Amino acid sequence: MLRAMTWNIRTGGRDRDGTDRRDRIVAVVADQRPDLLALQELRGLHRDGRLAELAQRMGMVPHLARSCFGQPVAVLVRPPLRVLRAGRVRRPFHHAAARVEVATADGPLTVFSAHLDPYSGGRRRMEADWLAVAVRRAGGGLTLLAGDLNTLEPAVDHRTRLAGLDPLHRRRHLRRDGHTVDTRAVARLLDAGLVDLWPHTGGGEPAGLTVPTRHGGAEFAGMRLDYLLATPALAATARAVRVVRGGDADSASDHYPVVADLALAPC
Repeated sequence: MLRAMTWNIRTGGRDRDGTDRRDRIVAVVADQRPDLLALQELRGLHRDGRLAELAQRMGMVPHLARSCFGQPVAVLVRPPLRVLRAGRVRRPFHHAAARVEVATADGPLTVFSAHLDPYSGGRRRMEADWLAVAVRRAGGGLTLLAGDLNTLEPAVDHRTRLAGLDPLHRRRHLRRDGHTVDTRAVARLLDAGLVDLWPHTGGGEPAGLTVPTRHGGAEFAGMRLDYLLATPALAATARAVRVVRGGDADSASDHYPVVADLALAPC
């Protein structure tokens, strides 16, 4: 069994007021022990070996994708899982997208860690199209797209939830008409054949909300923005998906992690 986890750790685990949340982040990862960890918002961790140091504390090896405009992302791999290839999706994402391929007994597994544009629905849709192409080019049957997609899920009525946001943050989730909820990025990925693992496995709670936490998040109003999307072959191996709540997860970031157990074995 392999465990995959995605988590936006908010500005590299440090706040503007100097609060350092990295010990709490490490504690949550140590408790969950993922074999594959997709991290987003790694501000400052790409410098001076900071990400390698943090990953070492987690018992993992990092594969970073730098960002031209926003914050880096990464996929961390726990030995003895063997990495076959690693790199980034070479498109001008607002943040970035990392790609790592690992060996399993059922064939290569490709994992993407992505963080879509937080401000523009049109940009998120474009970035989702780039990811759909990258997933298709990965080939093979086992691919996982993990990350903060900054997009509300399709086929759910979000109007009441969005009404609780201030106008500035509400606009981020609306189309240009100012009324229609923008779910296009996730919809494009589902249309490309990916399976949303939360509803696929039944989840552990009705909504699977990932933001906000007790740490904060005034720009959120009880939303599911963090996803694990899989090719059908990989989705067939999913045994459980859950949002990690409680303990250090309540204050380590403004997002909760999402974890999936996959019936795969390392090669």
